[in-house]
Parts: sequence; C-alpha cells; structure tokens
Amino acid sequence: MDLAVIRVLFVVVLTAACFFLRPFGLQPWTSAILGAMAAAAVIVFELRVRALSIKRLLGAVLGSLLGIAGAALFGMVLGGSLPAGGTRALLQLFVLMLMSYIGLMVGASKGDLLNFTGGLAELFAGERGAGGKRSLKILDTSAIIDGRIADVVDTGFLEGTLLVPEFVLRELQTVADSSDNSRRQRGRRGLDILQKMQANPLLSVQIIEDDFPQLREVDLKLIELAKKRAAPIVTNDFNLSKVAQLHQVRVLNLNDLANSLKPLVLPGEKMNIVVLKEGKEYNQGVGYLDDGTMVVVDHARRMIGRAVEITVTSVLQTASGKMIFGKLDDAGLKSEQVRTVTELSS
Repeated sequence: MDLAVIRVLFVVVLTAACFFLRPFGLQPWTSAILGAMAAAAVIVFELRVRALSIKRLLGAVLGSLLGIAGAALFGMVLGGSLPAGGTRALLQLFVLMLMSYIGLMVGASKGDLLNFTGGLAELFAGERGAGGKRSLKILDTSAIIDGRIADVVDTGFLEGTLLVPEFVLRELQTVADSSDNSRRQRGRRGLDILQKMQANPLLSVQIIEDDFPQLREVDLKLIELAKKRAAPIVTNDFNLSKVAQLHQVRVLNLNDLANSLKPLVLPGEKMNIVVLKEGKEYNQGVGYLDDGTMVVVDHARRMIGRAVEITVTSVLQTASGKMIFGKLDDAGLKSEQVRTVTELSS
C-alpha cells in the first residue's frame, strides 16, 4: 500500500512539474501528458527491476558500466577522426546507446554466474569449456528426490554448476506438502538432499528464477530452460528423457548411468544367488544381484529361500534396466531331482 501511494505521488509531482515548467517550450497540458507518460514508464521499469534477482541486477549494472566505458573510448576515437557536427554527435550517441544496451543485456543474462564467495576464479567458472555453458546442468525434481545425484557429485564425476529452477522447487514443495504419506516423505527427502548438496563446499548449486508462464507442464519448462541455457537436464524420468531427446536437448539420465556401471555378465558364466520368489512363467524362480539386477532362473520354483549356483543363459537389456536369465547348475538340478524323488517315495 505504501509503495502504491509513493508511485501515485511520483506521477503527480512529475506531471505538475512538467505542467508549470513547460520543458522544450511546449504547451502546459502537452507537457503534463508527457510528464505523466514518463512517470509511468519509470514505474514500469521499476516493477521489472524489482522482479530481477540481486545477482542479475548487479550483473546488469556491471555490464552497463562496462558498456559506457567502452562507448567513451569509441567516442574519443570518433572525436579525433570526424569533424565536429551533427554526424559525429549522432554516431557518438548511437555508440553510447548500443554499448550500454549490450552491456545491460549481457550483464543481466550472466548475473546468475556471479559468486561473491569464491573470488574471480568462480566468477568465470561458468564460462569455461566450449560454448561457455557446458559446465551448467539443470536438475529435475525426480533426480533430486532419487537422491543418487548427491552421491554422484561427491565422487567428483559430475562437475560444473547445478541449476535448480524455482518451478522445480515449487513442485518439490508441493510433493513435500502432499496429504499422501509416501509422497510427503519423498518430497522431504528431496529437500534434505538439496540442502546437503548446497552445504557441500566443493559444489556449486544455484537457485534460478527463470520461468515460462505460458507453459504449464514442468517437463516442458525444463526443456525450454535447457534450450535457453544450452545445458543438459539431469533426471531419471524415462518420459522426460524421451521428450527432451525429441526436442534435441541433451539428457543425463541417472538410470542409464547406473545400468552402465553394472558389471558385464556373459552367457555361460556361473553365479550364486538366493531365489526369493516365483517367476511369471511356470516353474521359474526370481532372485536379485547386489545392484538390484533381476535374475530369472528356470526350474527354480522349488528353490525359493535357498542359495543356488546358476549358469547364465542370456542377458536382456530393457529400458528400465538389465535382466539376467539362467538355469540351475547341473549339480544343483540333480540334487533337486533327488530331493523330489525322495519326497515322492516317502
């Protein structure tokens, strides 16, 4: 309310000043209208500036100052090479406006890269590498909730600056406030993981305010942000990965990383597993490796709850992971047959 009163007073004072002072020799009412329009333009500019983050605002100011300094140098060159007159004055004014505008726009767009705690080395960290933006990575809600991203970062395999958009934070908060207990726990875990990553002194996590109000879906917002920033999306969402690839956006899928790190298993190899449950097909048993890989064993339905040695027959790579198919080792199969015969005879 106080700000609204101040804005109204500003418009009234500037309009009255133009009415009585009549700049440029204009008529009183013409001057008043121009004064009111100028005041309105200033208020619109103020509202736009208020929406900027502190880093972007400081970046815009720094870029403008550098642009004005560059324009001053160009002006000196023009002053020494052109005769005095309207042409020289117009060129100097054009160079000043051009350099100030470029400095303002570039400074505002690079403002999120400012890091006042890490010195000048961190200030230009986001500009390293080809294209200047390849060290940026955008975090998806699913990747934060999943939690493995924090472990990957701790190992040092994921470098650069991790960007977390405000709309992702809002979605994460919505999940954490859900009435469903399971969703609520997942959301709170995601917030804890994000806080843990922010506390890591070796990691740069930035909350950015970029948004696309015309888009409702968070996945589409992420894709547009990735295009704007020329940065890949870190996620474990299968559907988002496919849609992003259709939009020619690079994706770093945590599930793909986990699958690629699983040990290579070849047909004919032997392994020991514990059969935990029945399989979908007749007489099948199912077990799991330490990394969660499903192992389907033929003729192992009666071995549930027991550790057995199997021989790998085939390996199937699916979109959701890897599946291993095997059969009971000959010794294990014979012992099971003997056990079956004994049970029948008794």
